[in-house]
Amino acid sequence: MKILVIQNRMGIGDMIMFLPFVKAISNYYGEQISLMVKKNTKASEYLNEEKYIKEIIYLERSEVESRHAGIKGFFNLINDFKDKKFDKVFIFNSSLRFYMAAKMGGIKDINSYKLLRKKNQHIIETAKKFLRDTLKIDVKENPAINPKPDTVAQAKKDYSINNDEINIVLGTGGSGETKRVPSKIFIEVMKNTLKKRKCKFFIATGNTKEETEILDQITKSDLKEFCIPLNNLNISRIIPIIKNCNIAICNDSSFSHLSAALNIPTIVLMADTPLVYGSYSSLMHPILPEGVNTVSHDTLGKDKISPSEIQKKLDEILSNVS
Repeated sequence: MKILVIQNRMGIGDMIMFLPFVKAISNYYGEQISLMVKKNTKASEYLNEEKYIKEIIYLERSEVESRHAGIKGFFNLINDFKDKKFDKVFIFNSSLRFYMAAKMGGIKDINSYKLLRKKNQHIIETAKKFLRDTLKIDVKENPAINPKPDTVAQAKKDYSINNDEINIVLGTGGSGETKRVPSKIFIEVMKNTLKKRKCKFFIATGNTKEETEILDQITKSDLKEFCIPLNNLNISRIIPIIKNCNIAICNDSSFSHLSAALNIPTIVLMADTPLVYGSYSSLMHPILPEGVNTVSHDTLGKDKISPSEIQKKLDEILSNVS
C-alpha cells in the first residue's frame, strides 16, 4: 500500500509538531509513509533516519514559476500523484486544491481536514481530532527524531563533548525580531550557571545580520572560551551535537523544536508566539515574560524574559537529571 501524507505548513517547527501524527498513520497501516512538505521545513536534513518515512517529496510553491505554483502547478501536482500511484492520502489541511488534485490524480482513499475550514484551527488539537475521526486512534506521543548512534558518537568526539561538563544548547536565533531575546539575558544565565557548574555552551542560530549580532555579543564577551558557535553548520550536522547535550535554552525557534524532539529537556523563551509552540512536548518548559499568564502574537515580551526564572528552571531540571 502506498500512503501519502501532506503537511504544508511552513518551517521546521511545524513539521516537527506533526511527526507523531505521521508516525501514527505508519504504525496503523504497517507501511512507510511518503511525506509531502514545503522546502523550508528542511525535512530531509533531520528525518532521513526515520524508518517510518519512505521518502520526502518537496512541495514547490514558494515562487511564481515554481513547479507546483498556480494553475500549471495544480496540474503538475495531479501528474505527480498519478506517477506515484498512491492508494491513500492524509491531508493535514483544509485545502480544496490538495483535495481536488488528489482526486484527479487517481488517489482512491482521500482523508482531509474539513474543507474550507482553516479559520481558528488549533495546530495540535485539529490534527488529533482528524486521526480520531478517520482512524479511531488517539495520538499522545512527543515528537521524536532519531539520529544514528554512530553520528552522535562522532559528534561527541569531534567537539570534545565531556560527560564531566554540563553541555548546554543556546538557541539564540529566531525567525522574527520579536522572538529573539536580547543577548544580555543569555549572558546573565551563562555567568550564573558557570559559578555553579563546569559548562560548555553550543550556540545554535542562523546567519541573518540580526542573529549574528546576538551571537557576536555572546562570543566576544568574556565567556568566549566556553562557547562553540554552530551557525555555519547545516541542520544535519547540528542534530548529533544537540543529542549529546544535557539541556537546551532556546527562543521559540527551530532549535527549541529540534532539541525537544531529540529528547533534550528544553527551556523555551516564549516572547511573542502562542504558548502551544513551546509547550506541546513534555520535554518543553516554557518561560513567559514577567507579568503575563499566557503569550500570543503581539505579546512583544522579549525584554521581559527574566534571567532568574530561566536560572530557576535550569537548576531544577539539572538537579533531576544529574
